[in-house]
Amino acid sequence: MVTSSTSSMLMKIQPTIQRFARMLSSVLQLEVEIVDNTLCRVAGTGVYGKLLGRKLSTDSRLLRYIIETKKEKVVTHSRFDPLCKGCLNKDNCKEKAFLGTPVIYQEQCVGVISLVALTCEQQERINDNIQEFSDYVRHVSSIFVSRFLEDQGGSDNLQKMFTTIIGNMDQGVLVINQDQKVEHANQAALKILGVSHGTMIGKSINFRPLTFAQNFIRGHVQHVIAFDDKKELVIGQLHAIQDRWLFLMAFHQSHASADSMPLQDGPQIEQMVGECRPMRQLKKLIGRVAPSPSSVMIAGESGTGKEVVARAIHKLSDRQAKPFIAINCAAIPEQLLESELFGYVKGAFTGASTNGKTGLIQAANNGTLFLDEIGDMPLTLQAKLLRAIESREVQPVGASNPVPVDIRIISATNQNLEQFIADGKFREDLYYRLNVIPIRLPPLRERQDDIELLIHHFLQLHTRRLDLVYPGISPEVIAFLKSYRWPGNIRELSNLMEYLVNVVPSGEVIDMTLLPPNMVTRSKSVVQEPGRHAEPEVIKEKESVTALEEMEKQMICDALARYSNKKQAADKLGIGIATLYRKIKKYELVGV
Repeated sequence: MVTSSTSSMLMKIQPTIQRFARMLSSVLQLEVEIVDNTLCRVAGTGVYGKLLGRKLSTDSRLLRYIIETKKEKVVTHSRFDPLCKGCLNKDNCKEKAFLGTPVIYQEQCVGVISLVALTCEQQERINDNIQEFSDYVRHVSSIFVSRFLEDQGGSDNLQKMFTTIIGNMDQGVLVINQDQKVEHANQAALKILGVSHGTMIGKSINFRPLTFAQNFIRGHVQHVIAFDDKKELVIGQLHAIQDRWLFLMAFHQSHASADSMPLQDGPQIEQMVGECRPMRQLKKLIGRVAPSPSSVMIAGESGTGKEVVARAIHKLSDRQAKPFIAINCAAIPEQLLESELFGYVKGAFTGASTNGKTGLIQAANNGTLFLDEIGDMPLTLQAKLLRAIESREVQPVGASNPVPVDIRIISATNQNLEQFIADGKFREDLYYRLNVIPIRLPPLRERQDDIELLIHHFLQLHTRRLDLVYPGISPEVIAFLKSYRWPGNIRELSNLMEYLVNVVPSGEVIDMTLLPPNMVTRSKSVVQEPGRHAEPEVIKEKESVTALEEMEKQMICDALARYSNKKQAADKLGIGIATLYRKIKKYELVGV
């Protein structure tokens, strides 16, 4: 029987144990819970950081087992372990995996250190590193007892324990102090950086994330790490731990050179990932025109991110606190577009709402109205929109008096509006009203220097969203994707990365065998063989595009037949509703 004085030992040094728990959680990227032998929670992180000093009210069968047997317990799939059978909290349990180690003092179990997985990624970490994590925690437990419980030495012993854990990790780790100097670097980190231990400790170091770090607080981001006259591109996560920074490097690193990453000399616009010359010029232009009230027209191929640019202009303007209203002129049936844009009054037409409806132009008052696919707006509405722009007022359907509005219009198109004007499909006077500030978005094939940056951006985005393990990607795949033509632009790249993170085995590297076969086939069809003229290759490319279009047409037909709701069909196909309407129009599937 453990005496009462022994049972309270852990609680006596509770602040030190809590600091230790946070460090352990940050290093191993798992949640940590520490209890004494009366099941009183001494320390914890995340959801286990609440109710410290209180006895656990749950069944706690795993913890009781460890305290009673003085043995370690590993559960790789919680709720299916025999110990979980009959647990009253089983159905509500959020734990996916568990590793618990007893803290033994004078042959008695005085508490339990638990590593807990609450996500699939954390579960993978425990399953893939059971022996290593077990060794870490067992070693920590022995230091815990011999140094903390005997002399209660405090921070010096905590630092030694912290250093021991990091030193045994296969993952590269840097510890940075408040003066931006390297305090500790393990062997894995030194190998990645290509430096020795003696030259790195005490070195001033700087981290520059290549995407917006605040979007990925617990995710992997490409960083340019600069020290001395050296720059290295490293994928990792930067964490603030008490008065230090902890940089955890990803197991799989990029193959790009940090020297190829230009300095970010333009405005840093969230979601606009890219540092190639065309993108830097685009960001500077957006920064200059955003404060102006003048109309902007964004031209670019489908999938280049026209709405992202429109939102960036709004966010950098004086109207940022006011509404941003987006409408896709191709996604709304022609007979409804007028009432959507201009609104209507009570009783304006059969089926009208008894309360009337505020139009989107009026809803955007004092803000920004984004008109996507402006080339698909009917001529009759073009005339009414022109009047609204010139008079700065709108007249709802059925209303006798106009309503004044103050809006900035940003329009977007992937069509040749000059040709539309020549063909009588678009009003020339409206075009000049909307095209005061023209912005052209470069297609992805003109942004080769950004491909790798975008690859890692979307890998991170989709692994976080789908709760999957961040994979590596082979140099061959990077080279292939840099030479690919990208007919679907950034949207196609994003969809490809989402596909790849779903099919790559957990924690492994994406190689050429995982790429969709039609993508590889299409790429081969547009590569010109040495000594041949370009014209036959153009024919071959067109033939390949035709085959892909037939496949696309069939997929759209199948989705439309399966789902009565076009939004569901678009989601299933992985495209936007506006794109679906455009494809229906292109393939003449109106009756499907």
